Amino acid sequence: MKANEFRDMTRGELEARISTLKEDLFSQRYKLATGQLENTNSIQILRRDVARALTVLHENQEQQHA
Repeated sequence: MKANEFRDMTRGELEARISTLKEDLFSQRYKLATGQLENTNSIQILRRDVARALTVLHENQEQQHA
C-alpha cells in the first residue's frame, strides 16, 4: 500500500490494518521457518507496509498534540 492510502484511513481503521499486517507477517515468517513459503519477497513487502502504517499513525498523533 502507498502511504497516501494509509493517510486516508481513520485512526481506528489504521490500527486495525496494522494489526492485520502484523498477523500476516507472523504467518509469512512461520511459513518461511517451516519451508512452506514460496515468495520470500512478501515478508519484505509486509514489513514495509507495517512501517508505513506506523509512520502515518505517529504523524497523526503528532498533529493532534501540536
